[in-house]
Order: sequence, then structure tokens, then C-alpha cells
Amino acid sequence: MLNRLTFKQAGLYSLVAAVASSVWLIKSFSSSPDAIDRDSYIVKSHDTALLQQTMDTLGLTPSHKLDIISAVAVDLTTYEREKIAKLGAFQITKNFSVELSGGNAWGKRKWQPKAVVPSYIDADYAHMTRNFGDGVTIGFLDTGIDALQGTSSGLGLSTDLYGYDKFWGTYDAINNTISNYSNEESGHGTHVASVAVNADYDVYGNIYGVAPNAAAVGIKAFDSDGKATYADVIRGIDWAIQVKDKINLRVLNMSFGGQQRSYYWDDPLNQAVMKAWQEGIVVVASAGNNGPDPMTIGVPGNVPYIITVGAMTDNFTETNVQDDIIATFSAAGPTPAGFVKPELVAPGGHVSGLMAYDTQIVMQHPEYHDGGKYFEMSGTSQAAAVVSGVAALMISQDPSLTPDEVKCRLIDSAHTAMTPEGKLAYSVFQQGSGLVNAKDALKSTASGCANQSLDIQKDLAGEKHFYGPANINEDGNFYVEGLGEEYVWRVNDSSLSGDAVIWRLNYDDNPMDWRNSASTDAVIWRLDFETNAVIWRLNFETDAVIWRLNLETDAVIWRLNLDDPEAAPISINHWVDPQ
Repeated sequence: MLNRLTFKQAGLYSLVAAVASSVWLIKSFSSSPDAIDRDSYIVKSHDTALLQQTMDTLGLTPSHKLDIISAVAVDLTTYEREKIAKLGAFQITKNFSVELSGGNAWGKRKWQPKAVVPSYIDADYAHMTRNFGDGVTIGFLDTGIDALQGTSSGLGLSTDLYGYDKFWGTYDAINNTISNYSNEESGHGTHVASVAVNADYDVYGNIYGVAPNAAAVGIKAFDSDGKATYADVIRGIDWAIQVKDKINLRVLNMSFGGQQRSYYWDDPLNQAVMKAWQEGIVVVASAGNNGPDPMTIGVPGNVPYIITVGAMTDNFTETNVQDDIIATFSAAGPTPAGFVKPELVAPGGHVSGLMAYDTQIVMQHPEYHDGGKYFEMSGTSQAAAVVSGVAALMISQDPSLTPDEVKCRLIDSAHTAMTPEGKLAYSVFQQGSGLVNAKDALKSTASGCANQSLDIQKDLAGEKHFYGPANINEDGNFYVEGLGEEYVWRVNDSSLSGDAVIWRLNYDDNPMDWRNSASTDAVIWRLDFETNAVIWRLNFETDAVIWRLNLETDAVIWRLNLDDPEAAPISINHWVDPQ
């Protein structure tokens, strides 16, 4: 059994209040196969001592003590309910729902969102094997987390499937303070965290979160408008590194992005991200919502070492996978240093997650709130959280995994989007290795297929920097050096539209593939420079970076002017309409 360390033991001030009496339990729930199929019941007995003793014996934690009727409200499986009923001394009644009469009150649900993400990526396989992400903490560097304690079943972000506390509280990197809660005005951080670790159930008994027993800690670096400075974000990363061993923080989710202002190795935020990876933290970043054009990956998603995630959507047809598409907003690679990004895609269209009714996002888009505590939102932010949850499942199964090994197995086990004819439905610059799959990631034994050509120690020390295998040909199309025609992204080719998709495991076994290729040769792609046919000028020392890709008009598709090099704003991914 692994004892949960308190923040007091870690010398981290007042956060101890929420967790000091808790024990981190990796518990084997052996009662029955339906142990996670729970419903709320009211259990009544005239013998209150016997009632309490029965709850203690079965290891059950009531959500309500109803002394006025000598009863408790408690979540029970079918097995537990039948076991209590056999004792003959209790009256057991379903905890039915009630509604206010009339009106359109916030507490009245307009619709109940379904939990579809875990089953879609085969995370339910892990759940059936009793792997819920136990023992792993995910840090969410975002706008904070509202644990929504005391709501409905009592599950969600504050407690795990067994009723044990799993919320470590929040470090406020803006004010450099620690608390047992978070004043989360935006709603973004709470929604992202819930995609990964929500232990609540939908009306069909399905779990919302990918890793529902993984612990969560909020690292608040973004204000109510979703904006932050580099300094606050970096301070948040530094704090995560300081406490990682004390709270077993193994995964750091970064659902935000900023404008690229330099090569990845010169960016101070990226340097902090690389340091977190070097220190053993799996960093998962969103690709950004600026797609679908090429070269739209932002900071820190352009860091080659970490896991960058794009978004796909089921096209509002959850049972028909053949019409699934890469979301139009999902940012694409390559990066200025020539690396293929993103590495993976994950569900990021109309994802249901927790969000309080009085947060800023709900106020701006009330039509996507269910009137209770759930909100549907789209973005690569949500996609990144899905992958963070899968990473937690992998580490829970094998705590010895390094960040490079987690990345390798995620890439190795992804399901590539293929056409019925067996060709890529999307380029690697759009989908990376493909759609994340938790079942195959947990079964993967791959090694040495991520970051093997890189040297993070020399990179951070400034001794050696790296370029990826992406290049651009005379037609203005991107390709991967050393690979065939299949890896040429014809940017304006409508055939790469994903109209009919088959997600297939292990598409490519080529040992010279993009996943493990890097060099120290400078990437200055000036093809036919005298005629100005194609120019990719990568000189961040000058005032501007210009990519000209339209051969007919010589139009500038991306111009990055360093008008204010002192200011480096960064923000959570901007709002996109649900897809």
C-alpha cells in the first residue's frame, strides 16, 4: 500500500487541510464484476449503530447522513445492495431524483450528456482490469480547478471511485500561494481536468474520466480571461518539479499555446517544459486551435521531446467511426525546426466535462451547459487531457516507465487514419501516428521509438540543438525526408479530407520514420531562391519570419513580426464551436 504524503510533510503550507487525514489507497475492489456500476440508494434502519457498523464493514462512505429518518444515502453496486438486503434489518430505497416545478432554474438539467470518450479510446479495457489510474497525480497547468465538492453523487474531481480524496488543491502561480481549493473563474481548467480524471458516472453507468482514480492538482497560471505571462507559467512548471516526488506528480497537462517567437530551444517557456520532461514528468501539450493550416503549432507544443496532441471528432455520430474527421480547428505541423507535430490525435469535439454554471465560459455560451454541472466543449485542450489520462493509466500499470517510454508506446499503439484503399487519410503533419488507444498503449512493449536521436541534456545546456526530418519540395508541399510519396502532404489536395476513415493499428514499420529522426543540420529551405518560387526563411534573429507557399501568387501565409520582443503573452486555447 502506498501512503499518500501530505503537503504539510512536504512543507507546503495550508494545502494539508484537504488531504492530511487521507491515505493514498491503491485498492483492489473485489466485491463483484459490477463494482463500478453504482447507483445511489437510501438505506434505513431503526438500529443506527448496526447501520454504521454495516457501512464500515463493507467499506462504504455515505454521501449523506439522514438522521431525521435514521438513514444514510450511499452509492451501492448491485452486489452490495443484495448483500445488505440479505441482512434483513434494512429498508433500501432508490435515491430518486426530484425537480423544481416549472421555471428554467440552473439546477434543473436540460439534458444529460453521455460519457463516450473512455469507451471510444478503449480506456474501458483498463477499467475492466481495475486500472483506474490509481497512485498517479496529474498536474493541470491552467486556470485552476473547481473540485465541485459536495455535488450530486460526491464523485467527480474531489474523490475517486471508492470515495477517497484525490484532489491535492491548487498552487496559484500568479500569487505564489497554495490553497485547498481554487477560485476558478474561467471554467477551462475544471473542464480539462474532468476529461482526464472525472470519477462521476452518466445515466447509463459509464465513467466520464479516462483515469478516474488519478489524483489532480491545479496549477493556476491563467487569469479569468485565460491569459498568462511566461513568468507565471514557468513558475508553475518549477513548482510542479519541486513537488513531483512528494505527490507523485507524473503527468503535466498543458492545454494552452502561445506564438512561436524563436526556435524551440531559445524559448524560455520551452526550456522549462524540457526541464520538466528531463526530471521525469510526462508533459502533454495541446497542438492548438489555429488549424487547419500547416505550421500552426504553438508554444509549447513545438517542443520535440514532449507529447503534442491534435483533435479529432466523431462528427456527432458516435457509433459510426468511418465518418470521423480531424477537427478543422486542430493545428498542424511541421514546426519551424522541421519536426512532425502533433504526435497523436484524441477526441476533442463536443466533449462533456465538469464546469460550474457561474463560470465565465458558461456565461458566454450557456447553450452548451446542461443546467447542472456539465458542459460540452471542443478543442485540442480536451484532446490533450484525454492523452494525459491514458498516460496516467500506463504509469499506474507500470510506474517504472520514463517519459520517453510513455511517448514511444503511445505513438506505437496509435491507430492511423487510413482510407478504404489503404492510404493515409490525413498526413502525418495533421494526425501524427493517429488516434490514441488506451488498450493498445497498455499492451505495448515498444521501446526506443521516441526522442532517441535527441539529447535533452545537451539541448538544455546549449551544447547541441536539433532539427527534424520535415522538408518542403519545389511544389510547396511538405514531406518527411527518407520516406516515400505517402509522406508528402499536398496541402491543397482534397483527397486528404478523411471522408471515409479506417483507424488502423501499426500503419508503418519503417525504421527510418519521422518518429525517431533528428539531426543538427540547419533547416534553411530556400528552393529556387532567385525566382522566389518557394521561400522558407528561418532566421529568428531578424525582424520577421516569412513562409511563402503559394507558388502562383507568392502570398505570405504566415508572417511573424517580432514587434514587441519583451512581451510574450500566452493563453489557453481560444473558443471554437463544438464539432
